[in-house]
Amino acid sequence: MTAPDAAHAFPTGPYAYQPRLPVPDATPLPVCDQVVVELRARADAWVRTPPERKAALLDEVMRATIPVADRWTELASLNEGLAPDGPDAAEEGIVGPYIFLRAVRFHRDAVRQIARDGHPRIPGAVRELPSGRVAARVMPTGLFDYLTYPGTTADVWMERGVSADDLHATMAVNYRTPPPGRVCLVLGGGNASSIGPLDVVHKLFVENQVVVLKLHPVMAHLYDVQEAALAPLVREGVLRIVHGDAVQGAHLARHPGVDTLHITGADRTYEAIVFGTGHEGSERKRRDDPILHKPFSAELGNLTPIIVVPGRWSDRELDYHADNIVSMLTNNAGFNCTTSRVIVTAASWPQRTALLDRIRRTLAVLPTRLAYYPGARERFAAFGQVHPEAELFGDPGDGHLQWMLIPDISPDAAGDPCYRIEAFCSVTAETPIDAPDAATFLARATTFANDRLWGTLNATMIVDPRTAKDPATRPALARAIEDLRYGTVSLNHWSALGYGAGITPWGAHPGHTRSDIGSGTGFVHNPLMFDRVEKTVFRSPFRAWPKPIWFASHRHAHRILPPLIRFEVDRRPDRLIPIAWNALLG
Repeated sequence: MTAPDAAHAFPTGPYAYQPRLPVPDATPLPVCDQVVVELRARADAWVRTPPERKAALLDEVMRATIPVADRWTELASLNEGLAPDGPDAAEEGIVGPYIFLRAVRFHRDAVRQIARDGHPRIPGAVRELPSGRVAARVMPTGLFDYLTYPGTTADVWMERGVSADDLHATMAVNYRTPPPGRVCLVLGGGNASSIGPLDVVHKLFVENQVVVLKLHPVMAHLYDVQEAALAPLVREGVLRIVHGDAVQGAHLARHPGVDTLHITGADRTYEAIVFGTGHEGSERKRRDDPILHKPFSAELGNLTPIIVVPGRWSDRELDYHADNIVSMLTNNAGFNCTTSRVIVTAASWPQRTALLDRIRRTLAVLPTRLAYYPGARERFAAFGQVHPEAELFGDPGDGHLQWMLIPDISPDAAGDPCYRIEAFCSVTAETPIDAPDAATFLARATTFANDRLWGTLNATMIVDPRTAKDPATRPALARAIEDLRYGTVSLNHWSALGYGAGITPWGAHPGHTRSDIGSGTGFVHNPLMFDRVEKTVFRSPFRAWPKPIWFASHRHAHRILPPLIRFEVDRRPDRLIPIAWNALLG
């Protein structure tokens, strides 16, 4: 998930934000200074805190979140123009309290396992891949995952050089060899409400750093519920939360008492902090001569490809995947770094037109969404000016944007903004690639995604089981999964699972440098504390049943979320009855 603005640090564009709901006053800079002093005093003690105590704190966080979970969903929905009691509000319950609580539970369990065994327990098998890499099966994590994500698996691939025998030695290294106490500045993302809290949990419990969290201005309306959920960590003296914009962000980033930084945002925000702005900043970037030398992890966006492998699909399968692809666009009004930005199809696939027509029909009947994120109108207009042939869908209400589909862009159009700029609004494109068969298409689509599209965060591939098992295609599919340079690669389910599964590391494919930061550096959401991750690979059924709750057409998801959120904390079996019933109703 990403936020294309510089609200945390140094403004670089006209992205002024006008809050829709009450927000707190900006934290005065002297108070920011005092916050750093207080955290500095606790940093060394936090590193030495026994894992049993840390697990107990995570338990407290879960219990503190439940009383504010409904309010969290309500406020997030109101800010985005959604009816809090309607089906569409379910996406705010998912990306807010549900994802947060699921991740906190996994971190708690992992810290408990460290206390007992010295390292977290991997839920599934560890195996060596034909390429020589080691993969750890981390999902399903238990019976409930089998029921709620039927047929879905997730494997974390390690970098070359990690063997199955020494994998455990690369896990939880900050517990095995405690680092010196450090203060981390977390600059929370502005588009998904769980980003900041999840980054706090990672820095505190995986990297053993105390944290000052600066909430993003677009998320400031949630300050009361997030402060309540994180209150046990504040009471422990290992977390402080501040408010503000570029002034507070710049002050804290440069503060001598802050040792490290983490941001979920845009690449230009990272570059503004590290190198400065304007011509001088550009020159510093060119020379790799930063003004900020602190360790800095970051998640900075992506142009997510949806690679549609040609096959023979039934009408139901075409309908399902039109719904699937459209849901990837319309979720959060397109303000995600997991949004379906470029649909990659085979030019000669006989069913290409049928799929695109179904996507058009689906977009035409979905309500438009409020363009709540700064700069959305300007970006939408810019893409429309470059592509006057773009197709628009929906009747936008006040403050809304239509859905935009830009079909049939040549894969050779190297300078097209659809391939280089994250629209971060309700825009998606389609690119047909010439290929005589599925195997050739997979090779060419992989090269296109790796070399033409900006970003290395996440990619989705859709392939039917008949094509996947075909002897001519099977090895090409395996090569494509291996060769795609993305931190998350997901078959058939939306690659946003990499963000939301709670058990899988989330971040860009390794290899970016400070002066060519791309989608970022480092992984978060890593409760198993793997130290040398290359990517996560999800595999899911071609057509899932029951319908996934994140589908835009799911009319009962908002009834599933309240018991599902509470089940994450108390694991009461009776909560499964309304979850299952409403899941079956779809």
